[in-house]
Amino acid sequence: MFLVTGATGGIGRRVVRLLREQENHVRAFVRLTSRYGELEHRGANIFIGDLRQQQDIQKACQDVRYIISAHGSDGDALSLDYRANIELIDRAKANGVQHFVFISVLGADRGYEDAPVFKAKRAVEKYLETSGLNYTILRPAGLASDLLPSAERFRETGLYLLVGDPKNRTSIVSTDDLARIVVDSVTLEAARNQIFAVGGPSILLREDIPKIFSRVFNKEPVVINPPLFLVDVVRGGFGLFNPQAQKSLGTFRTLLANEFFCKHEEIAKVEAIFNFQLETLENFLRRYLAV
Repeated sequence: MFLVTGATGGIGRRVVRLLREQENHVRAFVRLTSRYGELEHRGANIFIGDLRQQQDIQKACQDVRYIISAHGSDGDALSLDYRANIELIDRAKANGVQHFVFISVLGADRGYEDAPVFKAKRAVEKYLETSGLNYTILRPAGLASDLLPSAERFRETGLYLLVGDPKNRTSIVSTDDLARIVVDSVTLEAARNQIFAVGGPSILLREDIPKIFSRVFNKEPVVINPPLFLVDVVRGGFGLFNPQAQKSLGTFRTLLANEFFCKHEEIAKVEAIFNFQLETLENFLRRYLAV
């Protein structure tokens, strides 16, 4: 039995699909308010719970052999990115889980002090590495599926919002490729007790993304490029009445202000170990947007 947290998210949903296509038994950890009908239709066992509740995690982990942690934080890095994962690891140890796959983030080890999600992910990585469990830690550079809403807006308007430095580099990975890597990590000996940076096959500049949109939709882009300091202004405003939102925006600002790309040798390593060629962002968009 596989337990997949974040099962209705961009990564988790695809992981559940792949596992069910392989006829694996899957327990999908979902919130009551999430849309889990597709997962249920595919034959996944639906566990409705709250990752902030220790007893829900304990129940979800019963009779589980593999755990895939693919959930996000919803702005609550302490409770979800950190505490929930620590509890999942502890339950995995207590229950003799055979393999634990953790979805981290590229740059988790860079010490970004103003990014709660990065700090929480790194703390979980360290805990998992010393847990005694077999594990695989994946650090994606950015998910292609996250760009689908922007692509749809571009199709309608031709507008693209690019905050910060257009020359910052990125390696956006096909979310389908990442899901495949997640699933294969459980059985591949070369993936055991390893940390992988995971990106697409090309290093892109952020300004390349609207150019890709332009090719996909055959439409000239209108790029709006506000400076990063506007995010600081917004953060300052939130700090006056919502300190929690201000902290969450610290992670957002970190993502905008820095480069997140995989080196060519890191990409080549992933392709060699997992034995397939990573998909380009343009091909991913064309598949999903039927163009």
